[in-house]
Amino acid sequence: MQAGLVYNDFDSDLFQRRVAAKKIFNAYNRTTDEDTAERKQLLEKLFRHTGERIHIEPDFKCEFGKNITIGNDVYINFGCIILDCADVTIGNNVLIGPNFGIYAVNHGLDPDERIAGACMGKPVHICDKVWIGGDVKIMAGVTIGKGSVIGAGSVVTKDIPPYVIAAGNPCRVIRKITDADKTGFTAE
Repeated sequence: MQAGLVYNDFDSDLFQRRVAAKKIFNAYNRTTDEDTAERKQLLEKLFRHTGERIHIEPDFKCEFGKNITIGNDVYINFGCIILDCADVTIGNNVLIGPNFGIYAVNHGLDPDERIAGACMGKPVHICDKVWIGGDVKIMAGVTIGKGSVIGAGSVVTKDIPPYVIAAGNPCRVIRKITDADKTGFTAE
């Protein structure tokens, strides 16, 4: 599963791991913004690693959780789904819009193998300082480079280089981010 090899999606051990993850993310989704400490504990239990100042809006769902690493200062808006049969890494200072999905899995293409449960996982990496718009889907094996922006509604099927604006289905680079994009804003 982790090595990108074919695995049986119907394996009973994987089923139990999905059930365990579901219990944790369902508990998380029942919390409120006032339950900061409980949310932190649940995310630490669910994910491989959690940084500081992570905020994930409910309704959040994942497949296993233990293959997910999230850095510091990350905001994930409503309706996120992460299918993490392979490593999923979200860097520091990442903003993610609503109805976002990471699908680090592919089913077998042959219909008989697919029906029998053939799946392959490939890692997904979102580097530091990335902003991902709403309704974006990121497919297996993709890396999004540092500082890039992914436009709303995009389907990302290939790597995106650092410091670019990319959008579309399939997602493609529109242009580089330059000093001309600075607004002069500073936090007070």
